[in-house]
Formats: sequence, structure tokens, C-alpha cells
Amino acid sequence: MRSRHLVGLIGSGIGPSLTPPLHEREAAQQDLGYIYERIDVDALALPLERVPELVRAAGTLGFSGLNITHPCKQLVVEHLDELSADAQALGAVNTIVFRDGRALGYNTDLPGFQRSFVRGLPDVATGRVVLLGAGGAGAAAAHAGLSLGVGRLVVADSDLDRADALVTALRVRYGRDRASARRMDDLRDELARADGLIHATPTGMAAHPGMAFPAAFLHPDLWVAEIVYRPLETELLRRARELGCPTLDGGGMAVFQAALSFELFTGVEPDVDRMLRHFAALTEETPALPAASRGA
Repeated sequence: MRSRHLVGLIGSGIGPSLTPPLHEREAAQQDLGYIYERIDVDALALPLERVPELVRAAGTLGFSGLNITHPCKQLVVEHLDELSADAQALGAVNTIVFRDGRALGYNTDLPGFQRSFVRGLPDVATGRVVLLGAGGAGAAAAHAGLSLGVGRLVVADSDLDRADALVTALRVRYGRDRASARRMDDLRDELARADGLIHATPTGMAAHPGMAFPAAFLHPDLWVAEIVYRPLETELLRRARELGCPTLDGGGMAVFQAALSFELFTGVEPDVDRMLRHFAALTEETPALPAASRGA
């Protein structure tokens, strides 16, 4: 056995998360000793303001690192010793590595979406893209899309202030003419002239079935990328495929962000194709319970 690692996932309602078995299956293939613990703030009845204590305790106890998911990605930022450029830009951390007594924060959601998009939707037009949902996952997808060459990103959210805040951050990094915010009332018109849609709201998860907008807004010239990964086929993807739209499910982002975290924890490059196969098997083995789609 090459090395041993103790890692964990901190978040709320994370019992059904596929991240622990996904990491552990790849570690077994790599001949690594690997224990992945769920640290559920709900199960511990722990107020969120004490999450930084959990992070410090994990470092003291010899953890190699932690994954961080909803609702803790922003809470941990100011308690870390160093942030990667992506984590700093997003103001959110989903991976912490403990090294030489220091806690280092990363965001693997952003490159995870990048790699999934390049793999799953190569060669699609990206002149004008609508992002629906300006929360944490939406912010990662927004930065990923603009970094991949999206010409104009239109951000729509039920909370216009949140959309405006994300657009302000995007303009600082990518230029004033690359992003704009829109009200949900404008969604139909924006989709009608868009090349693609990135969907990053909770709608479509097991706990929130259905679509975030009427299916009539879709059209065959639109590609659709989904963030939700449980279930893998959301109502949005099903209706888009019926129209012949190119589509991308949320599984690729889930796997690629996990693979990047795995490498940060262990220093060992994972076999991503194998992790994709493990993920497919896990989604078949495990029912899509409501809490499972919240994040890692």
C-alpha cells in the first residue's frame, strides 16, 4: 500500500453524498489507504458558525484534507491560510488541503465544469450563453464559461441583486462587455437568441422536481448544460433532448471536481475515465435522495 489518507466532507444533509465512495473506489484501485468521513453539521446539531472549528480540528487530527459543500463553502474562506486563484475569485472553497501546518483552500468546481464542458460539448457555439442561477455552482460555471471563451454571458436569477453581484465580479476578471444581469421576466427573449443555456438552480433535484421555466422557452438551436447530477436526467434535459438539443448532464462536473480534489489530497493522479465509470455505477446503486444533489 503506497500511502494512507484520512479525508472528510463537511456540509449539511450529506448522508447520501456519492463523493466518499467515489474517492474510496479510486483509492482502492490506486492501492492507497483511504478513509473518507462524512462530517454532517445537521447530524452533529452544530451551528454553522462553528464550522471553522471543525476545519481546525481536522488539521490537528492529521487529515490530509477536506471537501466542503453547502452551506459552508463561503464560511471557511476567511479561516484558511492561503487561497488558490479560483477560490479567491469565487469567494468559495470546496477543497481544503492540510500541508506543513497550513490550511490551503481550493475551488475544484470551476475547473471541474470546464473539463466536463470541453469533454461533453466540444465545438458548440458560445457567442451568447444564458446562465440561470447565480449561486455557488452558478458562479463556478460562469467563471468556467467565460474562461473557455463565451463571448457574452447573460446571468438570470430570481434574486436580481445576486445576479448583479455575480456580474460585477465577472466584469472585474473578464471585462465589462462579457457579462450582464437580467430579470427572470426576460428569460424567454434571452433564450430565443442564445446559443446555449447553463442551468444552475436547484430545480430538477429529487427534492425540487420539474423545470425552472416553461419548456416552451427551449428551441432546437440551443445547447443545454445541467449542474444537477441526481437524477442525471432532469426534466430539463429530457425535454431538451426531445427537441434535439445537444445536452450535458451534471455528472461530469461532479466527477471532475472530485478527481481534482483527490489529486490535491494524495498527490496521485486519478484515472478519470475509471472514476466516471464508478460514478455511473454508484448512481445506479444509490437512489437519488433529496439531499444528495446539494453539492459534493
